[in-house]
Amino acid sequence: MPSSSPVAARPPQGRRVVFVDGVRTPFGRARADGLYAHTRADDLAVRTVRELLRRHPQLPPDRVDDVALAATTQQGDQGLTLGRTVAMLAGLPPSVPGFAVDRMCAGAMTAVTSTAAAIGFGAQDVTIAGGVEHMGRHPMGLAADPNPRFLAERLVAADALNMGATAENLHDRFPALTKERADAYGVASQARYAAALAAGSIEPDLVPVALRDPERGWGLATADEPPRPGTTLAGVADLPTPFRPGGRVTAATSAPLTDGAASCLLAAEDVAEELGLPVRMRLVSFAYAGVEPEVMGLGPVPSTRKALDRAGLTMDDVGLIEINEAFAVQVLSFLDAFDIADDDPRVNPYGGAIAVGHPLASSGVRLMTQLARQFAEHPGVRHGITTMCVGLGQGGTVVWENPHATGEEAAR
Repeated sequence: MPSSSPVAARPPQGRRVVFVDGVRTPFGRARADGLYAHTRADDLAVRTVRELLRRHPQLPPDRVDDVALAATTQQGDQGLTLGRTVAMLAGLPPSVPGFAVDRMCAGAMTAVTSTAAAIGFGAQDVTIAGGVEHMGRHPMGLAADPNPRFLAERLVAADALNMGATAENLHDRFPALTKERADAYGVASQARYAAALAAGSIEPDLVPVALRDPERGWGLATADEPPRPGTTLAGVADLPTPFRPGGRVTAATSAPLTDGAASCLLAAEDVAEELGLPVRMRLVSFAYAGVEPEVMGLGPVPSTRKALDRAGLTMDDVGLIEINEAFAVQVLSFLDAFDIADDDPRVNPYGGAIAVGHPLASSGVRLMTQLARQFAEHPGVRHGITTMCVGLGQGGTVVWENPHATGEEAAR
């Protein structure tokens, strides 16, 4: 397993940064008849920003210091300095600047940590950060032109740019990561999402999106499209393996191609108190790390070790884990690295991307929004993490503190 050099714990400097709120659109399947086949990517992002402002009328729009919006494929309707264009389209005043971010799957996570760093430094007070991906219109890598040196000089393996192939490579490298375990994890993700939906834990974070279809007329997106409730082990056992003949990665153990957007509101804790904004999480630390691109799914392992080291914590201190499920085998590699059981209740209690979908650059804020809701449900938990693998061999992790922690946990 990859490892990072020990990092000394670093007590927080400057102002404390808090997660005020997060919202997302319902996620749609990225295909010609999908939920958002006739909806613009930037309009999805606009809808989330407007909803944040609507939910928090005590925030004067001109107090927003920056808007950072991520997209992996920055072209067409998800290009043109997305943060600035979305800010303008959402009705924020011209004085509010914005910028675009690209760290592939960790785009929204990077938008959060970049603007949070500015808040902690004292350069900003309030920011909006998020991401959008319309994979039906902009498939990952569309029109990209990778430098031929990557392969000619053997800087990366030939299959390093194919995310599904990197998942197969994890199965190859670690014999304990069997197809049977991956199938079971994928089925469990669907079941956990269905249970969370039935319990009312999903809908509060969704913002409805108006739809227009040239054939079916007007509609309203109010629920996620990708989930497959009732998925069984028997039903997924013989699915095709599209990334390799006779492979182990299937549609049941992969996040589906997805369209959607997510955004969140961040603030300095003293400013949140001044404006009467809620505090749903406190940022403790964050870290990014690199691994071999051909096993990019291992990225969350060193990034999590680094982030926990910086916070002076260990995995034993973490009560909730939101990890992006790009592939089941990628999650299992993370769990094995930290000696966590496949069915540990701390991990993705609402299910994950295998069920709900993974609109690349937006997923980091989905993880954060779900963790914030889980913190409120579990006051006995003090710390949680959001973590994800990132294309081209990276990982990102953010450590959060629960402001609702009570009893012994709050005193620690």
